[in-house]
Amino acid sequence: MSNSKHIEFNSARAIDWAWKVNTAHVNCDAVQIKSALMDLTKPVYVASSAAGLGVTDKLESSTENNSTDVLAFAQQLNPEDLGDDAFKKQHGVKYAYHGGAMANGIASVELVVALGKAGFLCSFGAAGLVPDVIEESIKRIQAELPNGPFAVNLIHAPAEEALERGAVERFLKLGVKTVEASAYLGLTEHIVWYRLAGLSENSDGNVNIGNKVIAKVSRTEVGRRFMEPAPQKLVDKLLSQGKVTPLQAELSKRVPMADDITAEADSGGHTDNRPFLTLLPTIIALRDEVQAQYNFSPALRVGAGGGIGTPESALAAFNMGAAYIVLGSVNQACVEAGASEHTRKLLAGVEMADVTMAPAADMFEMGVKLQVVKRGSMFAMRAKKLYELYVNYDSIEAIPVDEREKIEKQIFRSNLDDVWGGTEAFFSERDPEMLARAQSNPKRKMALIFRWYLGLSSRWSNIGEKGREMDYQIWAGPSLGAFNSWVKDTYLEDYTRRNAVDVALHLLKGAAYLQRVNQLKLQGVTLSTELASYHCE
Repeated sequence: MSNSKHIEFNSARAIDWAWKVNTAHVNCDAVQIKSALMDLTKPVYVASSAAGLGVTDKLESSTENNSTDVLAFAQQLNPEDLGDDAFKKQHGVKYAYHGGAMANGIASVELVVALGKAGFLCSFGAAGLVPDVIEESIKRIQAELPNGPFAVNLIHAPAEEALERGAVERFLKLGVKTVEASAYLGLTEHIVWYRLAGLSENSDGNVNIGNKVIAKVSRTEVGRRFMEPAPQKLVDKLLSQGKVTPLQAELSKRVPMADDITAEADSGGHTDNRPFLTLLPTIIALRDEVQAQYNFSPALRVGAGGGIGTPESALAAFNMGAAYIVLGSVNQACVEAGASEHTRKLLAGVEMADVTMAPAADMFEMGVKLQVVKRGSMFAMRAKKLYELYVNYDSIEAIPVDEREKIEKQIFRSNLDDVWGGTEAFFSERDPEMLARAQSNPKRKMALIFRWYLGLSSRWSNIGEKGREMDYQIWAGPSLGAFNSWVKDTYLEDYTRRNAVDVALHLLKGAAYLQRVNQLKLQGVTLSTELASYHCE
């Protein structure tokens, strides 16, 4: 820019551009400025001369005439430039974008592989799956992505501890290098075991972190646990069990429990419905506080998830300091997701108000809720009814006859005694300890029977169970409605054309484009509404 005779950036000098073709004092039209801004690989200079206003990607060409003034410019900004470089380097990805885990394999092998091959990190939705299925899926991913990048979800399962323990056993056996920890209310020995089992000491004395953790949190008290070193009590327990070495126990004092913290706002599935405009800065401030205390190297990174479904929200997250963004609900409607065609078609029509909260299967007894689609499904209403019965009665036998007959006919479509028989068979293989506790506790037995419906309703949605469409449990947040509104009248409105990589690139390209628009605006440039927004093409 030093080659320019006169360059003035004055935000007080507002330039009103209508960009109308054939306007005498403007020598470039909407097509020209749009084309210049869309080419993210080149800077855009706005200049005035005797010929009028114009745009160019080369400063020299705009300053050949000494009377030319450069009034504003937008820097080169590619999708891969957004976000934290350390995140991209550590996870071996091109983009600061994470496809978040969606349980029961909705974040499928195909979704993980497609995004991974394009330079995006994605977590396989292992939650809710038995260890054998998890192992088989990981092997398929490793065959396609031998050098990554990929992550696998580890969900807190207080009601089914055996599943959490079994998942970690498989992760360590198969050499899974990154897990996405979700729904944690506090640290467990299993997530600590995974973290510590990957610690070693480099020749220079620094700690090598072999097992990376991305923790999704929506509460500061949980976030703090993942930002600090592992609790000594759990470290000592693992040491006494021989699961970690004395060196790993010692090294654990020098590293946080997670490498990345995702501030999970109003998302699909498990959520506290936090707005990310308040949650993200709060979690970043907490990270800064913990970092000042421990001085970790490298420092923890904070990303943003939940509520992101448009270029505007993606850019907002980055501009607020997010190291990366996480998307889940939007990806569930993509062709690679492990959801049935009926579900994906339904998701493509969801609006922002078409979601509600309903009891969660995995934490039913605790009253934990998750966010689901209410449009085209009666699952939420029926699940809430079951939870009301669970709260009000101590056993199946205590439920009034008319109420029992109603739920048998309308919800279970089966006698509850038969449902219990199937539940016994299921948990005898999945978690015998839980079954034993339920057999001696009528209240727990009732919970397992009700969880039969809550658990199967998600599976019905994934496989497209005929006749059960009104019972489909479909996890989604309001960001999906925002995404659907954004892509209306574009090729991505068609759910059969929604490829996860296309979606991710459009969101990031859109965020980069809008950032360039904002740079011009800050220098006094006024663009038409059409030019100030990004549309899929």
